[in-house]
Amino acid sequence: MLIVFVMTVYVPAGLILLAADLLLIPGLWLSFRMVRKYGQEKNDICAENVSSIVEYVSGIQTFRAYGVGGLKNKTVIDAMRAFCRISYVYEAKVLPVGAGLSILTWLACPLVIWAAYAPWAAGTLDTVSYLLICMLPLFCAKLANTIFVDLTSYKNLMISKSKILGVMEEPEESGSMEPFQTDTHEITFDHVDFAYVPGEPVLKQATFTVPDQKLTAIVGDSGSGKSTILNLIAKYYEPSGGAISIGGRPTGRVAAERVLEQISMVDQDVFLFDDTIRDNIRHARPEATDGEIEAACREANCDGFIRSMEKGYDTPTGENGNLLSGGERQRISIARAILKNSPILLLDEATASLDIENELAVKQAIANLLKEKKTVVMIAHTLSIVKNADQILVVADGKIAEAGTHEELLAKNGKYAAMWQAEQKISA
Repeated sequence: MLIVFVMTVYVPAGLILLAADLLLIPGLWLSFRMVRKYGQEKNDICAENVSSIVEYVSGIQTFRAYGVGGLKNKTVIDAMRAFCRISYVYEAKVLPVGAGLSILTWLACPLVIWAAYAPWAAGTLDTVSYLLICMLPLFCAKLANTIFVDLTSYKNLMISKSKILGVMEEPEESGSMEPFQTDTHEITFDHVDFAYVPGEPVLKQATFTVPDQKLTAIVGDSGSGKSTILNLIAKYYEPSGGAISIGGRPTGRVAAERVLEQISMVDQDVFLFDDTIRDNIRHARPEATDGEIEAACREANCDGFIRSMEKGYDTPTGENGNLLSGGERQRISIARAILKNSPILLLDEATASLDIENELAVKQAIANLLKEKKTVVMIAHTLSIVKNADQILVVADGKIAEAGTHEELLAKNGKYAAMWQAEQKISA
């Protein structure tokens, strides 16, 4: 509109402005090419850089202990250098286009003033029109540069948007959201196969049954597939072959949320929100009263240490529970499981990596948790913990190598018996 107005006043001045502003089209085209070529790489390297820094900060104590902190941490330094390099390349390619366009559009201002001077001096162009013609190119140049910057930024944002849309377009979990209710809660694996990486199976034709309201222990070497079994029961992953059922009902077509309503889990690595102890436990059952939370904590052997703290149940746990010890976090996790009171309980090496005092407290908490009749699946790193289990499954190389009670497995003189003898020698 400004250019049209200038043309109505003095055509040559309008043509100069039109030519200058038309340069915006090839400028934007070239800028978009540069952004598309280098913007994606810049965003990818930026994400890697952030990931490296977060990892470094999280493990800074370990890095310092091994003398690879600060400038000696090659991963972080390489990530920063890569980001510096791509940032320089990106700006070096995009900025010259914008700078060149800016120079050309601003050069239109003196050209318009010079072109309109002759008719004004000759008296064929009045002073007011001449002043307008001299001022309007300034607005046109400013507007053209603003459009260039905004559209270039928009193109860069679209690269980030495409990543977000890629995540949002991932297929949602399929499965029925109907309530998953069964009369019993035995768990059956029928020739189940699973692999985290295609071609590298973790479970191979695993077939077994966890009896209803009984304690089933899973033992085996590290990496044999023990934790994978719990993850499949909880539908964190889907099996690549075979079928899993609970109470006689296959879980394959049931939404994970509905299956998890029937399950409580106590993991080896406990996750706590950056919240109070009370609210961390309440996540298991949001409608629970304070009295129910405290009763669960008494059963989990954590009421004592919680009350000894200055703020009691309102004590902050810190990010991921870093203000609490490992044993304290574990007992809070058990309190959550007690509060949820689900018919199925999964325990993943809940006493691993604890000192003797905390291990005893956690074992007592687990014993309290097992008082109620539940279908329990427990992974243990020491066999003495599970020798009284109703059933013991021995996992080896992704398969169920042996199954039976403690006495039955010792009588077989197989994998379990060898593990038991090795443990007895260590503890002797």
